[in-house]
Amino acid sequence: MTEPEAAPVVLAVVGRPNVGKSTLVNRILGSRQAVVEDVPGVTRDRVTYDASWRGRAFTIVDTGGWEPAVEGSADLAAKVAAQARVAVDAADAVLFVTDAVVGVTDADAAVAAVLRRSGKPVVLAANKVDDAPAEAGAHSLWALGLGEPYPVSALHGRGSGDLLDVVLAALPPAPAELLTQPEGPRRIALIGRPNVGKSSLLNRLAGSERVLVDATAGTTRDPVDELVELGGQTWRFIDTAGIRRRVSQTQGADFFAAMRTERALERAEVAVVLVDASQPLAEQDLRIISMVIDAGRALVIAYNKWDLVDEDRRYFLDREIDRQLHNARWAPRVNLSAATGWHVDRLVPALRTALDGWETRVPTARLNAWLSALVAATPPPVRGGRQPKIMFATQAGVRPPHFVLFTSGFLQAGYRRFIERRLREEFGFAGTPVHLSMRLREKRSAGSGRSRSRT
Repeated sequence: MTEPEAAPVVLAVVGRPNVGKSTLVNRILGSRQAVVEDVPGVTRDRVTYDASWRGRAFTIVDTGGWEPAVEGSADLAAKVAAQARVAVDAADAVLFVTDAVVGVTDADAAVAAVLRRSGKPVVLAANKVDDAPAEAGAHSLWALGLGEPYPVSALHGRGSGDLLDVVLAALPPAPAELLTQPEGPRRIALIGRPNVGKSSLLNRLAGSERVLVDATAGTTRDPVDELVELGGQTWRFIDTAGIRRRVSQTQGADFFAAMRTERALERAEVAVVLVDASQPLAEQDLRIISMVIDAGRALVIAYNKWDLVDEDRRYFLDREIDRQLHNARWAPRVNLSAATGWHVDRLVPALRTALDGWETRVPTARLNAWLSALVAATPPPVRGGRQPKIMFATQAGVRPPHFVLFTSGFLQAGYRRFIERRLREEFGFAGTPVHLSMRLREKRSAGSGRSRSRT
């Protein structure tokens, strides 16, 4: 047995809405990772990022606007405040961000009272101090009883280095060297249209209210990571913002949220595309599935809200799915209900099937023996009066599987699809796209040979 893994040092960033928390987080990270827009309430969940300063690594937890006055109610603002309070409880230190221009508000005073009772080290940041004359406004923040306010401009970077030095001093000593697996937990992205149940599914898998769930579409905006123990294995699930339309057609916070979703897909190994089974399959669902295929990620399709579909509708729905998902019939499907937990346990076998297919490699000798028999039985169609020949093939890579066919002429798209279909029948590849490329070898001329590649 191995020793328990040491927990990373965690810094929670809290404050009331629109004081610049996410802008300051981006300044600390050195890149625009947190979604920022000039309206209050853009960030809603607890969102974690890996950061470092002066060689010291730590984890930042960005939170939504904290308004203690709304806690206890059932609206979205209360859920956001609850997430901020959870972040403080789990953190080793707290960065409390305030607006030096506005000064102390009742909400600031209420948050400060909670932070004093928490017993956690607190660093007070007086944000929006863009120049030296504005520093006078920061002095009023001494009234919060949290010690010296440190002036900073998250927008321009003024004072951010000095603030980070203070933050490092407030953090506890670095833990012992982490004992991690060579490749870490498998990374699963939950993607889909808004309000199909992505956050509800993550909460069901995690066994807690890890992310906000609300009837309002688009509650999640930043990707949210969570380590979940399922089937005797640790998985890293990434909840993402709902994709409303093409990224080029979105605006404001929705644009950046869509960009974060695409980035989350890039760092995932398998995508679980959630579809609302209680509604007809939409064009946007098909576009999202195509996005996963184009990204070369393993794919599982989860039909959520299956408990809302009656028996008669289920029969016809299966036939509709087979007809519309012609480009992803190889993807494992799971019918489940995130709200009730029905058949959620079937997700892990589907994930393992998709990952196995994604990493499958076929020995070259076996591949060419199979391909020779296939071509002998069904030769490529004649094109331009000539019949192209397939000399041999090789698997150029995995994750996803990529095959290169060395041919004497161009293979028509229909024949390439035929080869892909028979590849799947012979070797599996469930849950993964398969890429086929051609390398054309032209006849020798003037004593030299040429070859060119086609995909």
